[in-house]
Amino acid sequence: MGRKVKEMAKRNYQNELTKLLQQLEMETSEKKKRLFLHCCCAPCSSYVLEYLHTYFDITIFFYNPNITEDKEYEKRKRELKRYLSEVSFGKEIHIADADYEPELYLERIRGHEKDRERGERCRICFELRLQKTAEKAAEGRYDYFCTTLSISPHKDADLLMAIGEALAGQYGVAYLPSDFKKQNGYKRSIELSHIYDLYRQDYCGCVFSRQQRRNEKE
Repeated sequence: MGRKVKEMAKRNYQNELTKLLQQLEMETSEKKKRLFLHCCCAPCSSYVLEYLHTYFDITIFFYNPNITEDKEYEKRKRELKRYLSEVSFGKEIHIADADYEPELYLERIRGHEKDRERGERCRICFELRLQKTAEKAAEGRYDYFCTTLSISPHKDADLLMAIGEALAGQYGVAYLPSDFKKQNGYKRSIELSHIYDLYRQDYCGCVFSRQQRRNEKE
């Protein structure tokens, strides 16, 4: 996986996505392609949905077992739903329900509890969430699947693409090329968070990233 990520680093995912969206605009069919989009929270989803909703029939998949506190999980999920209810394209976006499985996450990352952010624990976490997304996308016969995670400057787009495309080959659903932090995507997500007063976190979601943030502040 490491070698593959290094090789893919030369690719410009934003250029690939731009070309794909241009192709979709030229298609004569009035029916949009269907995108199954893993969303981690409202702030990260805000720009991605604003950017993509004119090109795709989007179904949101809020699957985040890494959030290991019930209150935090429910707060993020409610905030995502509130955002969708307040934006103009809210009625065009669907939401697929997902099981809340914090025990599965803790089981998968066992032995990596002391890893720093962006280490092996994060890779396992990405793979867990994207595999479930790919599985559901295949079951629903979607044209593409993807995640909003790459909008964060702390998330490795090369790694996410490598995992996504490997799963695409396994499940038979194309992974949407993406690095949503490009074209000022991250900046726009911050602007939208202010406009809609979105609950914005300073850590990824798991108890380990939260503790690391606390240590950094101290």
